Amino acid sequence: MPSIVGTWKLARAAARDAAGAALPEPYGGKGIGRVTFTAEGRMMSVVCDGSPELPPGIRREYSSYCGTYTFDGSQLVTRVDAASDPGRIGSDQVRGVRFEDGLMILSPPPRRTGGSEEYREITWERIAAE
Repeated sequence: MPSIVGTWKLARAAARDAAGAALPEPYGGKGIGRVTFTAEGRMMSVVCDGSPELPPGIRREYSSYCGTYTFDGSQLVTRVDAASDPGRIGSDQVRGVRFEDGLMILSPPPRRTGGSEEYREITWERIAAE
């Protein structure tokens, strides 16, 4: 089983609808982020739109959380104990995990946007092993 322990940088983020059609890229197509997993079972993640400026009236997409985690080789579960979205605190954030060409790809559950579901894949590149 590949290890997730270490620090990873956001390589890309993609979104699709339920039929598989591409949706606008998350984080404005210019996402920046880091996620760190310790050998002791703690993690933290922060991602945001890295655009230098946003058009008037557009809010910068941003998310951060941390907590304890378990990883079984294909599923990551984080018990959140601090977050930018207070509604996440105390929740389990579940992500599917797969590895391709040294990259880690996380797949959160579908999310509701407008009246449809959005499926995301967040791809991470390891930048440091712990």
